[in-house]
Amino acid sequence: MDRPPLLHRAGDLARAWWRAAFTLDARGLAAFRIGLGLILVADCLLRFRTFHLMFAADGVFPPDVLRSFQGTPAKWSLALLSDATWWGAAILAAEGLAGAWLASGFRSREASVAAWLVTVSVVRRTEPATNAGDSLLLCLLFWSMFLPLNTAWSLRARGRTRPASAVLSVASAALVLQVAAVYFGAGLAKCNATWFSGDAVSYALSVHDHGNSLGMLLSRVHWLSRAITWLILSSELLGPLVLVLVPTATARATVATAFILFHLAVWATMWVGLFAPVGIVAWLPMLPTGAWNAMTGLRKHTAAPPLGRLASLACSVAFGLAVVSFLHGLGCLGPSPLPAALRQAILAAGLEQDWPMFGTIPRQEQWAYGAATLADGRVVDLLRQGRPLQRERPDGGFTAMGTHRWHKLFWVLPRADCRVFAAPTAAALARDWNARHAPRDEVRSLQLRFAMRRVEHGQEALHDMLLAAWPSRGDGGRGNLERLLDSADHIADETVAPRR
Repeated sequence: MDRPPLLHRAGDLARAWWRAAFTLDARGLAAFRIGLGLILVADCLLRFRTFHLMFAADGVFPPDVLRSFQGTPAKWSLALLSDATWWGAAILAAEGLAGAWLASGFRSREASVAAWLVTVSVVRRTEPATNAGDSLLLCLLFWSMFLPLNTAWSLRARGRTRPASAVLSVASAALVLQVAAVYFGAGLAKCNATWFSGDAVSYALSVHDHGNSLGMLLSRVHWLSRAITWLILSSELLGPLVLVLVPTATARATVATAFILFHLAVWATMWVGLFAPVGIVAWLPMLPTGAWNAMTGLRKHTAAPPLGRLASLACSVAFGLAVVSFLHGLGCLGPSPLPAALRQAILAAGLEQDWPMFGTIPRQEQWAYGAATLADGRVVDLLRQGRPLQRERPDGGFTAMGTHRWHKLFWVLPRADCRVFAAPTAAALARDWNARHAPRDEVRSLQLRFAMRRVEHGQEALHDMLLAAWPSRGDGGRGNLERLLDSADHIADETVAPRR
């Protein structure tokens, strides 16, 4: 029996919306693939600069301490299968090789699987020093395993007479909704007094928060920083909705271009690790076919082959896990923890959907320093490559610490769950310094400290917290953990080190 005209019309509209919202151009996916691959290569090279500190068994993250911190085998990592230094180096090198393989486009599905496996392993080996950019990278790599990324600009695509130009599947829908969820979740987290006041961006752009020198200059132009605050808040709330619900070519091109420009601005003004380049790459597939035609010329429309029943089922199950994680993070499923089996499945897939980036930005300045006394009596800052020690507001803030991963690590070390890494960090830094310097320049004692200046009841208050000391006290005195707990009692952990 024929369906009623109204239902027939509704079905047609639903199918048209589905095609418009979730069809991705093959060139956008190719750019996405190449971008992800290059990011993995760059991440591998950057991480090798601090390899012995962050990957060695006697470094900042001792394997046994890290396993206890993670608390579940669902947070698996191939890098933790062996504590040997050579094994950690092999896994990190594999990240770079997988990135190069993925960028080439040759057997892209196998390359995506390899890239996801090794990147999850690398990220979890240094979990306390990771941020939202790393989490988003893992999610993008996961969905890439179900997408035909080599239908354009790849070794496999060379020689084809009619390569596919359009991709529509549950995987393409998952990728679009994943990108939308990141920014919509961040926008919801920003619905608070600091953002509504217009002051949030000026705080965040300080070099004693997440800004660099250019960001610090912009933070002093109050009218501009307030305008940017409102622009970011409205864009993160409305942009994802337009992307999904108003999927016209003009709307998609406008939203995608706006967020790509946003990430370029973040890259230029802030110290946020991989988040900016990963964000740019995430938006490339969102550009519509018309935008790619304008850049590369017209291309005849041909659909990609279907994903296949088994792969579609696996992708659908994973998408369901991601949706549950996102809704739970928003509090839509109540305050109770997720059932253990469900939580373990989400962790095992690396699909945690908690995106509170810069949701809470208190009116404060924060910095860390390593007060090291050398053999010749000099006192230097070990976190700033031996510069003369500045105990208050050191020049350059966190940007002077070398890499963003050190920045993130010292943001979280004051938290109760991360304090177990404070003593290993102090020992590893002192040991690394002494291995590279002459006896007269060796470290004899080291204090790692975290300081915060904030406005309390209309007045500025300075808190200076001891994180760890090296060498540790002997049997005649209390250990570093007890001293740390004493020094931190008056400061709430989440206030001192808000999540980024």
